[in-house]
Amino acid sequence: MIRDTYRLSNGEYDLIVIGGGINGAAIANLASSKGLKVALLEKNDFASGTSSKSTKLIHGGLRYLENFHFSLVREALRERSIQVKKAPHLVKPLEFIVPVYKEAKRPLWLIRLGVTLYDILSGASTLGRRQYLSNKKILQNVPGLKQENLIGGVSYFDAQMDDARLCLENVMQADAQGAHVANYIEVRELIKENGRCVGVRTYDHIDGRYCTIKAKNIIAAVGPWTNEFMRKEKNQSPGQIRPTKGVHLVYAGRFSKKAILVFNEDDGRVFFIIPWGENTLIGTTDTDYKKGADDVSVNDEDIGYLLEATRRVFPNRSIDPSNIIDTFAGLRPLIKDEGSPSKVSRECVINQSFSGIYYILGGKYTTYRKIAEDCLKKIYSNKFRFSQKEFCVYGGGRITESVAAVSKKFSVAEDIVERIMAVYGSRYEDVLKIVTDGPKYKKRLTTNTDIIQAQIIYAQEKEMAQTKEDIYYRRLGMRYLVKDAKAMIKEIEQVIINRSH
Repeated sequence: MIRDTYRLSNGEYDLIVIGGGINGAAIANLASSKGLKVALLEKNDFASGTSSKSTKLIHGGLRYLENFHFSLVREALRERSIQVKKAPHLVKPLEFIVPVYKEAKRPLWLIRLGVTLYDILSGASTLGRRQYLSNKKILQNVPGLKQENLIGGVSYFDAQMDDARLCLENVMQADAQGAHVANYIEVRELIKENGRCVGVRTYDHIDGRYCTIKAKNIIAAVGPWTNEFMRKEKNQSPGQIRPTKGVHLVYAGRFSKKAILVFNEDDGRVFFIIPWGENTLIGTTDTDYKKGADDVSVNDEDIGYLLEATRRVFPNRSIDPSNIIDTFAGLRPLIKDEGSPSKVSRECVINQSFSGIYYILGGKYTTYRKIAEDCLKKIYSNKFRFSQKEFCVYGGGRITESVAAVSKKFSVAEDIVERIMAVYGSRYEDVLKIVTDGPKYKKRLTTNTDIIQAQIIYAQEKEMAQTKEDIYYRRLGMRYLVKDAKAMIKEIEQVIINRSH
């Protein structure tokens, strides 16, 4: 995947997709698979917004059942099944434990009913059967969990994913199918003829040049930036989405091998304590956000809320801010509606503006493939037929070689091969071929034992990473591994410098 922005101004595209988050990436993927000439433009890095700042779950949304969003849950569970099959290296089944306490706002019978209905809606695509758990069984699964007033619980299955890489692999699949994709390309102006938008004027933040790109159709899949982007449409008022902020903590060490879904005693909101490698992901908050989408950040109040909620669940464990490896915040682009943020629907709406631009409003990560399909159906009516079997992501093919065989073939340690297969799926050889350029590319980074130098080079040369931060945060997800970001970023920089000499 080579960044060639000069070709973007040559000729007219069938489709310009603005926004390189998961929805834009999937639209480019599906559209290019049908032979459409597609340009995908992202003003920062791919997945640098909400699409790398989620709870890392591909799920139906158990909590949406209490809001009677049955059709959304059913659709999401169907899409969950597709993602597990199409991206098995990035989307994996994960068991969740739900402890229930006396006097909880959601009684045990209601939680049992919820997971039963969840399994029924899953149908044949269930990832594992639910269980009704006794106190003893819960504490065996989650040692150290609060015992006082515990009256039982349930377990059920959903899926965990690497959100940034799943987005990237949709971009790379689009590129492999002929789409022209570029990050750090910002749409500055809309070009209109007789009131209809026929193109965009862009600014390249890497090369520092402007470019005019024309297309028959334009889609704005810009998520939290939707209201701001709509202001470029002079004849349409903004305010179509309601951004809400979700904050997560990466905490050193594991609380449990299984994920925990907890209802906060104070406000009844759901949050998760989820294993991520050898560490733990804690989140999320759900609060309205009024500032610009470029300014979202984590504050002390957000951190305090999540730490205090976690202390209540693990009262005998020392929960200390010094053990926080990293924090991140993302904005959910929910459809504008009244009421509590947690009760606003996660369904998606596709609207066309007066100038002809199609806007993706709302939606949830899990249903990204269906959102892309619905968007293209709306634009092209019944011109194309979409099959779930035809949908592909870049590394989603079948791996036929054993770890031992690959280890011997490239003279690389088995644990490294296993890790590379888990990150790149069927494209693992594309990374390992770089080690044939020299033995230094087999070396592990000193700040992390799982990552080798070849992965840094692959990110820069094949995955369109433009900055050290692109590699650290999104290509390799190092923010979830160790606390010393500066040291790791400095080491990435040194590997890149050495490669150029």
